Amino acid sequence: MNAFIEKFSDLVGQTVTVQGWAYNVRSSGSIAFLQLRDGSGFVQAVIVKNAVDEASWNAAVETTIESAVRVTGTVSKHPKQEGVYELQAVSVELVHKSEEFPIGKKEHGPDFLLDVRHLWLRAPAQWAIQKVRNEIIHATYDWMRDHGFCKIDSPIFTPSACEGTTELFEIDYFGERKAYLSQSGQLYLEAAIGSVGRCFDFGPVFRAEKSKTRRHLIEFWMMDAEAAFVDHEQNLKIQEELVCFIVERVLKNCQPELKILERDQEPLKKVQAPFIRMTHADAIKWLREHGSDIGDMDDLGADDETLLTKAHDKPIFVEKYPAAVKAFYMKRDPSDPTRVLNADLLAPEGYGEVIGGSQREDSYDMLLERIREHKLPEKDFQWYLDLRKYGSVPHSGFGYGLERLTTWICGIHHVRETIPFPRLLNRLEP
Repeated sequence: MNAFIEKFSDLVGQTVTVQGWAYNVRSSGSIAFLQLRDGSGFVQAVIVKNAVDEASWNAAVETTIESAVRVTGTVSKHPKQEGVYELQAVSVELVHKSEEFPIGKKEHGPDFLLDVRHLWLRAPAQWAIQKVRNEIIHATYDWMRDHGFCKIDSPIFTPSACEGTTELFEIDYFGERKAYLSQSGQLYLEAAIGSVGRCFDFGPVFRAEKSKTRRHLIEFWMMDAEAAFVDHEQNLKIQEELVCFIVERVLKNCQPELKILERDQEPLKKVQAPFIRMTHADAIKWLREHGSDIGDMDDLGADDETLLTKAHDKPIFVEKYPAAVKAFYMKRDPSDPTRVLNADLLAPEGYGEVIGGSQREDSYDMLLERIREHKLPEKDFQWYLDLRKYGSVPHSGFGYGLERLTTWICGIHHVRETIPFPRLLNRLEP
């Protein structure tokens, strides 16, 4: 029977067929070893010349790195490594003999590896990153469903921007008007809460920001969530519970992947509620005491976030930023109208912001005033203002960047490795 490698722990002693690729090959006279990958996991197939027919032996010795193969054999426990399995082959079929694979064992620079990203994805570390990313996605869907959030799909083409159009991709919409690629589904989710109460979306977003830092992508995936009758404090609690659930799921279900990535899991085990809380003002004070020259009303930059999060071993909510540096839709803090009821969640170990959220302004008059203050076109936001005319309620929301979350949980340096085909300022291929 055909079987996936990840199921081998339940198949010891049984004869199965694995279909996949040989990512490493070695042989010595009468025995050959094929390191196989089938997408679900990795296993070594042991081919003894006297135990297989001539065609199978010839297929084994002709197999090159990244050749596609079909190997039948008996599943056995590795004689020395606990929890590791082997396949004692009885037949080998060479499905497709690979040409010389361009990615060798030597060190390759990032430009070369990104040029061959379609092949680099096959590397064990890149496989592990994508599997962790997949677990994060499924954990998010599971938590959202179990907590009353309905999946709502927001549009990618939008007539206006959430926060101005300076960092959006503008497109010609059939020669009649301008449109933009979405940077967030938030405003549309705010409309949907009047229907379903709590909702989220999950999809690609686009930022035309000319940045080359390790934390930036041009195209990336966002999960945005909105909830009616949820205030600022409740919003933080939702985020806290979601992040704890995601990290717990990865620790439970992605042990092989984390080991391939050599991820130190102790910091992840400390991701438990309650998270650290500090106001923007307190964060500024702390940063200055530790060498930053950040101003009182400045937004936190990447260096500031790194400094702050390397000094703490739990995620940090930095809340109540100056209104002047945040978006028009954020509700002002009643105790200090110069600040807003928002928070950025900063991941520890120097990873910085992974979530941004706030309580939304639910007053028609106040929202209109903010739109005018930001010099945004009122007609483009009339539908958004309508939401404050027909049964407006206190509500809050947040969004996480999937790639940033994956980067942190995997413990890798650059966000570009967490998306299958990264789009960067200077890269549109492959």
